[in-house]
Amino acid sequence: MATERAPEAGANATKEERATPRDPVLAHARDLPPTFETYDRESLPQVGVGSPGKVGELEATFATDADGRTRLVADYARVPYHLSGTLDHDVGRPEFSSAYVQSPTGGVAQGDRNRMHVTAEADARAHVSTGSATKVLSMDANYGRVDASFVVDDGAHLEYVPEQTILHPDARYCGETAVTLGRDASAILTDVVVPGRLARDEAFDFERYYARTTVDGPDGRILADTTHLAPDDPHADPRTAGVLGDYAVLGTCYVATTRDVDSGTLSDRLVDRIADGPARASASTLPLDGGAVVRALGDRADDVRAALDAAWDEASRVLLDAPAPDQRKY
Repeated sequence: MATERAPEAGANATKEERATPRDPVLAHARDLPPTFETYDRESLPQVGVGSPGKVGELEATFATDADGRTRLVADYARVPYHLSGTLDHDVGRPEFSSAYVQSPTGGVAQGDRNRMHVTAEADARAHVSTGSATKVLSMDANYGRVDASFVVDDGAHLEYVPEQTILHPDARYCGETAVTLGRDASAILTDVVVPGRLARDEAFDFERYYARTTVDGPDGRILADTTHLAPDDPHADPRTAGVLGDYAVLGTCYVATTRDVDSGTLSDRLVDRIADGPARASASTLPLDGGAVVRALGDRADDVRAALDAAWDEASRVLLDAPAPDQRKY
C-alpha cells in the first residue's frame, strides 16, 4: 500500500497532469499493472473475456435544472450494471440527486471487465452509491477488473460512497479509479476492503488485490494512491507491520477539492471526528492544497464504515455547510 507523490504542475506536465473536465483522465484506458499480465494471458474455461455479460458499462450525467436542483439527465447501463431512478431524500441537502448502482449478478467473476463513467456538470450536486456489498468471487483463471472515472465540472460536487468490497478465496481484483476536477469543484470517495467472509473465520485467502486512485485538477495532479495486497507475496503481504498489521479491514476516504478551503483545517476537523471511534483512523493533507485523505483500520467492516461515514459527514459540512445524509438502504 503506497501513496505516490503527486508530480509538480508546469509547462512539461503530461496530459494526465493537466487534465480538465473536457479532457478527463479515463480509468479504463490505463495499462494493466505488471503483476496482472500473467493472469491476463490465462484463458477461461467458460465464457471468455469480452463476451456478453462479461463487459459491464455504466454512464451517468448529472446536471442542474432551471431551479438549481440536480437531475440525472443521461444514463446508459449494460449488464451487470443497473442504475436506479434518482432519489431526492437528502433532507439536509435538497439540491442533491442520489442514485444507486445495482447488479443482478453474484459479484465480480473471473474475466469480468466492468467500467463506469459518472459526470457532474457545472454546479451539479450528486451522490452515487451501491445497493449492497461488491463480492469478488473465487477465481482459478484470469482476473476481474472494475474501473471508474468521475468528472466533476466547475462548481460541482460529486460523492461516490459504495458499500464494502469483499474478497473471496483466490480472488484476483484490479481496480482503477480516476477523478478529474474542474475549478471550485470537489469530490468525496470512500472505499472499504474486507479480506474475506470474516463471520466464517475466512480472512486473507484472496490471491491479489490492486486498486489505484488518481485525482487531477486544473493545476496538476492532486493525488495518486495505490493499494496492492497479496497475502502470498512477501512484498505485498497485508498482514505486515505498516500495512494492516493485526487489523483485518482497510478503509479510505478521499476528500479532494479545488475550492477555497484550507486543507490543514479540513484535515484537523476530520481527525477530530474520527479519533475516538472503534477503528484506528487518521487523516493527512493532499498536495496543491487539494483536500485530505483518511485511512482507517479495524477488525469489523462496520467499525471502519462508521469512521468513514463520520469523515464524509464532516467533509460535507466543511465543503458545503451541510451534513451528509443517512445512507440507510433498508
